Amino acid sequence: MRFGLDGRYIRDHFPGIGRYTYHLACAVADAAPDDTLVVLLNERQENSRHALADLTGRPNVEVALVAAPPFSLREYLDLPLAARRYRLDLLHSPYYVKPYWLPVPSVTTVYDVTPARYPEALPSRRARFVFELTTRLAIETSAALLTLSESARRDMRELFDARPDRITVTYPAVDATFTPRPADEVARVRETLGLPEAYILYLGINKPHKNLVRLVEAFARVAAALPEVTLALAGKPDPRYPDAVDRARALGLGDRVRVLGAIAEDSLPALYTGAALFVFPSLYEGFGFPVLEAMACGAPVITSSASSLPEVAGEAALLVNPVDTDVLARAMLAVLQDGRLWTRLHRASLARAAEFSWTRAAQQTLTMYRRVARTAP
Repeated sequence: MRFGLDGRYIRDHFPGIGRYTYHLACAVADAAPDDTLVVLLNERQENSRHALADLTGRPNVEVALVAAPPFSLREYLDLPLAARRYRLDLLHSPYYVKPYWLPVPSVTTVYDVTPARYPEALPSRRARFVFELTTRLAIETSAALLTLSESARRDMRELFDARPDRITVTYPAVDATFTPRPADEVARVRETLGLPEAYILYLGINKPHKNLVRLVEAFARVAAALPEVTLALAGKPDPRYPDAVDRARALGLGDRVRVLGAIAEDSLPALYTGAALFVFPSLYEGFGFPVLEAMACGAPVITSSASSLPEVAGEAALLVNPVDTDVLARAMLAVLQDGRLWTRLHRASLARAAEFSWTRAAQQTLTMYRRVARTAP
């Protein structure tokens, strides 16, 4: 069979989606040597994160070059034409904003429905309307849907009336580079970023549902008890949401809260490894890649008991009520002050991360691909 995958999202502008698409494509190609994976690419889009040659060099991978960038009107012409030209049995879109009517069955990955649960995640009525419309179109026009957690699957059913028999949950994994890094590499990254030896790490965007204001408030208690510890907020910040930084300033935390911004891909494993603690108190996630990446690098993890995060962390992390600042602060202090607890969580993190597999995700995806292709009219 000839399975199409829209690889235009393997680019710097989509770090999380690009990572998912790239690793799924590699794993699918490896798991189906007798099938052909046709990857749609746009050569003009910047990609410094992933070695596309490693993917396209596989013997059962073909490249279909398309000129249309994501979110353009032109993709409504280019992608259907590519589906015909390359004789695809289906086309998998790893994002819900896509051409909704294709000449072949459509498979779509819907990672989460955050704006439906937390409208403040999108700042304008127009953006919320577009999200609602495009998500419904993706669900209605897809022969099958992929998502990354049972929590996201439930929300798609509850909030968008998606039929459960059309939704497949495929837990992803992390890149093999996410492993504990040696001390000298950790020291170099710390020095480059201006971090002290003891730091608590958060990595992600700063939208309201990420709950960073409460994280800062909880850290204020930690900072009072442990003057050597710094809170590091990593990830490209959205300037529309300065609340966490403003709260840190109001609490007089000064340089005890460091905003690191976007982190180079090759520095991430060492940044995770060096963290005394990784804290991810998000109110809502479709999966929560940073939690799994931190665990793969051996960082002890505290995360939220909400949405998909218990599915990711299992019993390997401390799960806390994300709206209870006191509970979060006590959990942070407990891990930092109790060596036996720290060691237990460190070991549990490594064991938990090893349970996730791109091979398993690819096999589940292929089962769904074949079902869709064989039942297509």
